[in-house]
Amino acid sequence: MRADRLLSLLLLLQNRGRMTAPELAAELEVSVRTVYRDVEALGASGVPVRADRGPAGGYRLMDGYRTRLTGLTDAEAGSLFLAGAPGPARDLGLGAVLATARLKLEAALPAAGADRARLVQDRFHLDAPAWFRDADPVPHLAAAARAVWEQRVVRAEYRRWSGEPVRRELHPLGIVLKGGIWYLVAAADGGPRTYRVSRFLAVAETGAAFERPPGFDLAAHWEASARRLEAALHQDTARLRISPRARRLLPMQFGTAGVRALEGAGPPDGEGWVEVALPVESRAVAVGDLLRLGAEAEVLGPPELRAAVAEAVRELAELYGGGGGGRGGGGPGAVPEGRRTRSSDLPSD
Repeated sequence: MRADRLLSLLLLLQNRGRMTAPELAAELEVSVRTVYRDVEALGASGVPVRADRGPAGGYRLMDGYRTRLTGLTDAEAGSLFLAGAPGPARDLGLGAVLATARLKLEAALPAAGADRARLVQDRFHLDAPAWFRDADPVPHLAAAARAVWEQRVVRAEYRRWSGEPVRRELHPLGIVLKGGIWYLVAAADGGPRTYRVSRFLAVAETGAAFERPPGFDLAAHWEASARRLEAALHQDTARLRISPRARRLLPMQFGTAGVRALEGAGPPDGEGWVEVALPVESRAVAVGDLLRLGAEAEVLGPPELRAAVAEAVRELAELYGGGGGGRGGGGPGAVPEGRRTRSSDLPSD
């Protein structure tokens, strides 16, 4: 590990010029004292590191010196697909490897290319998690990822959405990051299944290797699974009459389903309201979702859904009009007891 750090320190000085010990420590995620020791080690090995004193001082390489130790290892090359996502790279245990790979690439590029690469890095950042939600704790992500890289069979204990723990022997095929949530795609019981990584209670390698299914395409599998899940979740279609303001809210609150509903909207009436057909989940979930549109939407059908929304509105009027509250338990109009199903909560096992 120290050899990798020494190479990273050398490449930092080569790529960026003079750097102070605190700057180097921040880049390498070590203490300043460790930087002092590493600089001494580089000097002892023949690398011409110069220390400039004073307020504008720091460490630099002797003019004209360049290392040719810029070849990428297999792990570094494999980490480059995460170059724009340092957070996920750290989650996968590839943070240090990715940092070294980027430094090697900078060192190998001509000056103009290296400057351009740094410009892109300064002006582009990918933040994977969704807004206003902390990322799931994923203590077993690195173990699952390692099993994917090395094609190793694992024994896993997993908590289903119902809370029931199950044990599985898995052949890990791939890792997916969707909306800030990590998923493991693994072969089990004869076919690929999807597992939310935060629900793993234990992941242990068996030592056995496995062969990937011939022709398995992770991206194609994920897209097909997502479409099946969307079809399973959308159990009905609500006919709505919505205001101009609700037309702006629909894509934000219902995502792709809202966009598609607007694309098929009927002509606006004299007040700008339009009729749309919106795919919805179970009736209990749909009531809560549609109430978020408030008075900007009227449910026209199906009759059962219209009646359920009307009942929730009556209960809300009683709660707020009666001036009392006191009914507890989260209030009328909220989704009834029972689980709200969401695509992010529903792996296939």
